[in-house]
Amino acid sequence: MNKDKLIKAYSEFMQHLHETMEDTLHTFSEALEISKQKTSENNELTEAELDKVSGYVQRDIEHAAHGLEHKADSDSLSEWFKFDVELIEKFTLDAFLSLADKTRIELEKIKQLATKHTYHSGDITFPGTFICDECGKEIAFKIPSEIPECPKCHATTFIRI
Repeated sequence: MNKDKLIKAYSEFMQHLHETMEDTLHTFSEALEISKQKTSENNELTEAELDKVSGYVQRDIEHAAHGLEHKADSDSLSEWFKFDVELIEKFTLDAFLSLADKTRIELEKIKQLATKHTYHSGDITFPGTFICDECGKEIAFKIPSEIPECPKCHATTFIRI
């Protein structure tokens, strides 16, 4: 599997999702399916790769929706990402926050409890800081990236902090 292809598809999927949620009244799950279809039209992805990318995007948006405060100022965003939000491309950040806010509202409507999301080596993820489940080593990404094995203990599971 080509990780660069998946990272590119992740970014494109996020853009399609943002456009779908902005332009229409679709639910988050409907917007995910529409974005999945649009992403498949522009990329040579297998169904399994497309499902992975869709799962990565859904996981990150839901995690952000649960983790961000109602008022997302730059200080609280920097704390959530664990680095200066000025390092993230403005469109990418605006699109992500818009999706996260809409998803948070949708999640509140259906009264779902926040769940601990586990991230695995090989997953593609949105920028942020992760901590190894085994040794506590932190790793940070400033662009959508593939999560590697822990550089300290070679474990393969992480949580976003």
